[in-house]
Amino acid sequence: MVRQVVWARNSMITQEHFKLLAAYNRWANARLYAAALDLSELSYRLQTGVYFGSLHGTLNHLLLTDRLWLKRLTGEGDVPNDLNAILYEDRIELTKARIAEDNRMIEVTGQYDETALRGLHSYRTTSGMPQSQVLADILLHLFNHQTHHRGQAHACLSILTGGEPPPLDLLAFQRGGAAPNLEKLIASKSAEDGRVNSSKEVSGLHRGAATRASR
Repeated sequence: MVRQVVWARNSMITQEHFKLLAAYNRWANARLYAAALDLSELSYRLQTGVYFGSLHGTLNHLLLTDRLWLKRLTGEGDVPNDLNAILYEDRIELTKARIAEDNRMIEVTGQYDETALRGLHSYRTTSGMPQSQVLADILLHLFNHQTHHRGQAHACLSILTGGEPPPLDLLAFQRGGAAPNLEKLIASKSAEDGRVNSSKEVSGLHRGAATRASR
């Protein structure tokens, strides 16, 4: 039997609300990821006691579940059923995927009109159980879930740095708070990592030459 969950007050939430939440989601993730990119590799992966272990685990879980729900909504995408799965080990690749998913989130949620939001949407859970819910309720859960785990990631940053992480309040977004350009940040970090690796290679060559000369 298909389980139907209907929230009678969903008509209070309009298309504009979901457009706002999708834009806020991208803004908050940009702030969060910029701070994560600034951490050392050790700190980024350090176990902090949050549910998914580390900042790395939490950010991967958020991306995974966003993809899971977008697949349920659109029928497109390939998502593992294991909610603990690490989709991307590399921080830069994870950031690139996050950028793409946030843009996709804005595109998908922006296409629903008021009639669609009030209608029922059917999908299957990770265990295969059929479900049917009001579309607006599904989107509310999706954005609430993001906020929940972003809070855990925010706590990770506070624990790891001993300082105050960037504010992620919706009010800060509504007041026009700036968000970092993640594309530029990852390009800069990739170039920096390349310079470090080149420096290590040159240093290794020098050490090798010195060793041979001393023989």
